[in-house]
Amino acid sequence: MPRHLLASGVLALLTASMPAASAAADSGTPVCEGSMGYASAFDGRRTFLWRPDWLETVKARLATDPTLQPARVAMLARADGALTRGPYTVVDKTQMPASGDRHDYMSMGPYWWPDPARPDGLPYVRRDGQFNPERATNAFDLSDLEAMSQDVQALSLAYYFTGDERYGAQAAAFIKTWFLAPETRMNPNFNHGQAVPGRVSGRAEGVIDATRLVRVVESLGLLDASPALTDAERAALRDWFAALVEWMATSPIGREEKAATNNHGVYYDMLISEFALYAGMDEVAQTVAERFKQARIAPQVAPDGSLPLELTRTRSLHYSTWTLTAAFDLAQLGSCVGVDLWNWQSADGRSLRSATRFMAGWAGRETEWPWPELDKTETTGLYEVFQRGAWAWNDADLAADAALYRERNAELDLNLRLPPYAP
Repeated sequence: MPRHLLASGVLALLTASMPAASAAADSGTPVCEGSMGYASAFDGRRTFLWRPDWLETVKARLATDPTLQPARVAMLARADGALTRGPYTVVDKTQMPASGDRHDYMSMGPYWWPDPARPDGLPYVRRDGQFNPERATNAFDLSDLEAMSQDVQALSLAYYFTGDERYGAQAAAFIKTWFLAPETRMNPNFNHGQAVPGRVSGRAEGVIDATRLVRVVESLGLLDASPALTDAERAALRDWFAALVEWMATSPIGREEKAATNNHGVYYDMLISEFALYAGMDEVAQTVAERFKQARIAPQVAPDGSLPLELTRTRSLHYSTWTLTAAFDLAQLGSCVGVDLWNWQSADGRSLRSATRFMAGWAGRETEWPWPELDKTETTGLYEVFQRGAWAWNDADLAADAALYRERNAELDLNLRLPPYAP
């Protein structure tokens, strides 16, 4: 089905169409223009979260800043390693999805374990926050999806930073194997994501496994400068993601995940927007971003700025920052379709900024966090939230908060969703 017709059907299921909004930007700042992304400011490269000015700044600093040389070496080592790995595919897992089709992606819920009270361990029981290593085995597809997306990202970045076509060609080969080759391609659905042995063959929570595909979409933008993918292959990839958008909007599992009222709902909105923009379905992305105000921010952010449903988790600090990073991604994607989520607030003050201020109240004293948290030494999320918040609102206090965590999270300065900080 043509993508523009898919978009119409998806919109009808998501919500009524929203009025168009005009995007505004400071003079000289690159503008994300709907499904064209930053192409007009980036020599035709169609990225959405990876801003060309940030990429160019990082590229220049990698060449001159000695403090980033370890990160540069590590990035190129990952890309060089990827030249000898793969390709990856969903068809080589040892378990069969309930559908009977090996082309269907399959993973296991991360916090589910064999029941020690039963000889066969079935049905599995939940231990929130405790990862079962079985999920990362070749019985499932998660480890291959993670490796494929990490390698594609490393290769595409190495291609951008060095111009070496070997990296672009290998990234394209991985992409064609995973998405396009008839004998190895993944079907565009997550019907069997986060299955639980003895309970269910797939859950709505499995949609969140698709976060790895965001790396692929942004990497495809960098590969727009490479001859390693043909125009026909690029069109086929857009069709694949359009089909995934349709599945997310129409399938029982996709619609259940859309109805989630915690971090899963936020991630659903971010993911469907990213994939819709790549597929050329601008109206879908605009509708989701506009709906995000009343459907996510207003009910999920408390008047004090906390995220109450995330505070109930055994990893509440992690889930609070993890939810905000997805919301920030959607705010960036919303700017592509003229929706300002950065500065929206409800009548009683619930907003992304108030949620960020709440987290900033714990800057430098995360070990005093009073809610459940299995690992209070994890500061990656705090650094990202403060660094991106400092950029979004030109907030010097948040920049100072980010500085508290910069040294121990230096590798994140090559995370291209982060604005490069001033040395």
